[in-house]
Amino acid sequence: MSSDLPHRVLAGWVDPAVAFTGLFAAGDAFWLDAGPDAPDGWSWVGSGIPSSSPRDVIAAGSGDRAAGPFRGGWVGWAGYDAAAARAGAPAAIDPGPEELWLRVERMLGFDHSSRRVLAFAPADRLAAFVSEVESVAEAPLPSAGPAPHVEVTARHEPEEYAGLIEQCRDEIREGRAYQLCLTTRFETAASVDPVGTYLRLRAATPAHHGGFIRSGGWALVSASPEQFLAVDDGIVRTRPIKGTRPRSAEPERDGALAADLRASVKEQAENVMIVDLMRNDLQRVCVPGSVAAERLLEVESYPAVHQLVSTVAGRLRPGTTVGRLWDAAFPAGSMTGAPKLSAMQILHRLEAAPRGVFSGCFGWIGDDGGMDLAMVIRSIVVHPDGAYVGAGGGITWGSVAADEVAEVGIKARAPLRALGADLPPGW
Repeated sequence: MSSDLPHRVLAGWVDPAVAFTGLFAAGDAFWLDAGPDAPDGWSWVGSGIPSSSPRDVIAAGSGDRAAGPFRGGWVGWAGYDAAAARAGAPAAIDPGPEELWLRVERMLGFDHSSRRVLAFAPADRLAAFVSEVESVAEAPLPSAGPAPHVEVTARHEPEEYAGLIEQCRDEIREGRAYQLCLTTRFETAASVDPVGTYLRLRAATPAHHGGFIRSGGWALVSASPEQFLAVDDGIVRTRPIKGTRPRSAEPERDGALAADLRASVKEQAENVMIVDLMRNDLQRVCVPGSVAAERLLEVESYPAVHQLVSTVAGRLRPGTTVGRLWDAAFPAGSMTGAPKLSAMQILHRLEAAPRGVFSGCFGWIGDDGGMDLAMVIRSIVVHPDGAYVGAGGGITWGSVAADEVAEVGIKARAPLRALGADLPPGW
């Protein structure tokens, strides 16, 4: 018997932003966002009740595809630090929730390619939910307006971070790692409106895995460009990003930046190292011989940056649970380095502070074991005492400290602007 939520196809299109702000702007709610005016993909907005982790679900993905890939289950996040500890690395545990999951009670699914909207809710509440949606469908698109200015502090000064980069290079020279994803954090103690912040972030830097998840005093606001794990019909895919260049308003310069990224020996080596790491991770839970790189070293362009992206896929062994898949692949190699355990041990010593939700993952896990999880990057974590933005980059022997410091600034700038903050001096 199917565990999918009952659903109904609505008569017309509703913009996800209108539906979210009209129905779910308060309480325990989520918005998994394919982006403003997305030409394809799916978005989901809805509400749920706090739940335990869906680790025991069998990772598979099946069922009534006409109703979309996600028809009920869980939406939430898992942080970096507890996952690093489970993998055998030392970890500085953040005071926030290690994981936060909402069991979906009702939601809307938006099929952008066919312009369909599907309402999901228990059978006895579905008609009333459809009526609620129809009552807000014609509302104007929401606008957050400018952010009030807030002050932020950096966990590391630029010169200090440059020194940590050189220590990473020392570790690589000594053979203890090949690549290290060094990170830092920017924090504010100001009160933050997560809904307005997300509206500003998605307008400035739309992404195919944008997201808003809130429960209690915590919220994740993300414009993530990196898909971590997707499972469908027993196939698992991961799309690691390694390699970044800024965008330019001048077309010729912008094209040159993309070409430079595509041709960079350093960026290619960094990306391939993580591809090999992810292949090794997935082989622990996939059918022997089924894991392969489907795509390698492709440039994807977003409003703020060009990124170098690869895709690795494999067929899961029958009976593999979500927890076993996470234990094999999480934390993601793109946020640790290689070899993974050694990299996490080194980074724990150098960073000397928790990462929290940053470097973790977020998204949906279906009752049928399908999933789509993104990396928590280009994100803001709102908590009862303020908010923070994490950022970092992969360090190899060929890294130049000044370039890596500048890359952190490129990645943190848009989330900080959505908060109403400027980068601290030097970044």
